[in-house]
Amino acid sequence: MMSNPCTSVILHDDDRKLEYSRVERPLLKPGEVLVEILCCTICGSDLHTFEGTRSTPCPTILGHEMVGRVVDLHPEATVKDFLDRPVKAGDRITWSVAVSCKKCEFCRRGLTQKCTRLFKYGHQKLDAQNYLSGGLASHCHLVKGTTIFKVPASLPDLIASPANCATATVMAAFRLAGDIQDKSVLILGAGMLGVTASAVAHAKQAGTVFVTDIDPERVRRSLEFGARHALLVKKEQPLHQEILHLTEGRGVDFVFDMTGVPEVIESGLETLAIGGSLILVGSVYPARPVQLSAETIVRRLLRIEGIHNYVDLDLANALNFLERFQNRYPFSRLCEQTFALSDIKAAFEESAHRRSYRVAVLPDPTA
Repeated sequence: MMSNPCTSVILHDDDRKLEYSRVERPLLKPGEVLVEILCCTICGSDLHTFEGTRSTPCPTILGHEMVGRVVDLHPEATVKDFLDRPVKAGDRITWSVAVSCKKCEFCRRGLTQKCTRLFKYGHQKLDAQNYLSGGLASHCHLVKGTTIFKVPASLPDLIASPANCATATVMAAFRLAGDIQDKSVLILGAGMLGVTASAVAHAKQAGTVFVTDIDPERVRRSLEFGARHALLVKKEQPLHQEILHLTEGRGVDFVFDMTGVPEVIESGLETLAIGGSLILVGSVYPARPVQLSAETIVRRLLRIEGIHNYVDLDLANALNFLERFQNRYPFSRLCEQTFALSDIKAAFEESAHRRSYRVAVLPDPTA
């Protein structure tokens, strides 16, 4: 009979099936933390892995957008959060999806998400030491060196949970972009990343915010998140023609692509004004190469950058942004579908329908 067992949902790569497992609580080493999961939202990468279109080392526990409550720490070591505050039992926290060594070449260059010894929650192959490393479980075992953030008391779990990936990634993209005040911004794709980016651009006082998508409902919803022009993508009218018409032929200063679709990216490039920047965010799955004119990039002084994951500061900024603007923009309406951990298959099915921006998995009522 196991004492205080933990429950997890394990994904196996041989048949893509989800298996419920009950395991003993881990014995913590100094600097480690055991967290009870309060909420885990299903990210697009979780869905792609579950469907077999994204490669992840298995067996694994999916889920990296999560909020939890500290239930245990090793007594011989003090753990502090990002703001250097002691972490104690009962604290409601989230944590960076990636744990880096802080010593390798990439870490020294500030590219901690590309650490040569990276540990990623929700993407980690399970082993005897780390068998609770994802959000689709009753508990998550935080390894030493994990950057922890106390969640502001005013932030509900359903709003705070996506900060760990979606909101932090958006903040990373805007960090790359730099100052956007009074500049025109085009956001390609109005999913979770897109509407969040629209809100961030609006809050940062962008001059005009354009958002595009193929889904009429998501196009409409983006207007509630600060978009001035919400455009439904139509085959008969190329996107760049419509944008150039709305900007009187000038084009836009920034394009943020959240789709990863080559045709969309190519059209977005054609909307850029002289000196404009394209920030690629959504290209995290296999697709054909993007076709571009190097001469156009040179003559129009364009800049193209990519962002993958984020650094710790981006998650701090994400939580701050959500705390400040959760009532100005309807973030509470982005995650309205919830499922118990024991009903995980239904949660993935709902996520696949894409009717919800995010689907949340909550602890079992009897847990």
